[in-house]
Amino acid sequence: MAIEEKTEERIGLHNLRPAKGAKRARKRVGRGEGSGTGKTSGRGHKGYGSRSGSKQRDRFEGGQTPIHMRMGKLRGPHMKKSMPFERFRTHTQAVNLCDLQERFEAGAEVTPDALKAVGLATRRGVPVKILGNGELTKSLTVKAHGFSASARESITAAGGTVVQIED
Repeated sequence: MAIEEKTEERIGLHNLRPAKGAKRARKRVGRGEGSGTGKTSGRGHKGYGSRSGSKQRDRFEGGQTPIHMRMGKLRGPHMKKSMPFERFRTHTQAVNLCDLQERFEAGAEVTPDALKAVGLATRRGVPVKILGNGELTKSLTVKAHGFSASARESITAAGGTVVQIED
């Protein structure tokens, strides 16, 4: 007996087909009462949905007050409808302890200029804040505009000193 091998044709654009049952014939409306979609063609009687040209808007909630009208508004400058939050935000450049551990030798003085020289805190005129992510084992003198409580604690525990820069 000869062994029959089943060879499957490779899938390509020439032989793609929708899955069985995925394609449905379109609903033919207005073709008599016996079809189940005669007379009003499944649109019901009267109302917005029965009219020609009616579309269901995404934000429409069936006549209920829409969410954008129910929610409170933040009043602010003309046509923005919200406060200009940027004006009140304080900007800082974050530098983590793990970065100081990698880039500085023991006993080094870490200043904003020194940080810029090693590729950290490169944005000019933006205050530098030291954060406590990572471990510090070297004794460093760190001068920055701000420190998190954990960073301050870790620097002093490693034998370093913390100097806050006042602008």
